[in-house]
Amino acid sequence: MNDNQIVELYFQRDETAISETSEKYGGFCLGIAKNILGNSEDAEECVNDTWLKAWGSIPPARPRNLRAWLGKVVKRLALDRWRKNHAKKRGADGESTVSLDQILDELDDCVPSGENVESEMDRQELTFFLNSWLRELPEDDCVLFLKRYWNGDPVKALAEESGETVMAVTMRLYRLRVKLRKALEESGLKLG
Repeated sequence: MNDNQIVELYFQRDETAISETSEKYGGFCLGIAKNILGNSEDAEECVNDTWLKAWGSIPPARPRNLRAWLGKVVKRLALDRWRKNHAKKRGADGESTVSLDQILDELDDCVPSGENVESEMDRQELTFFLNSWLRELPEDDCVLFLKRYWNGDPVKALAEESGETVMAVTMRLYRLRVKLRKALEESGLKLG
């Protein structure tokens, strides 16, 4: 079943949408979550939460690229879970050992996002720039960059997949980051 058909099932509120999504993208989403969390149980929970998020968001959302949309959702959920799992616990005195992430998580439900129109425009401009930059890369570099920095694949797995040494993949990634940094500096984009 193609992505448009799956999205249409969501719009029809047909529960088959979830099973079709899971069948087509379950391994992809689980891979992202496992790479971030390093824990199969937490990763599987994030994937299940991704299906729930898809069910609650489609409609009104109509993702143009379902795979990328699901990848973004599972990545965000896994990062949230990782932060929660790694947040410092309150000390006996209840002071000073609370992490900033924990404080922000506590405020998240009652304080609106710090995003404003200007920062949203900056984010969109950066997204457009990155997409253009990635399209200009040779396909193998683009795939390597996305697998490492979007999916979170370990360097060792990327080396095994490509038949290169870990050092060679590490150097390719380093050169890509240098190339990106230079392109960002030349573009004049404001990065914070």
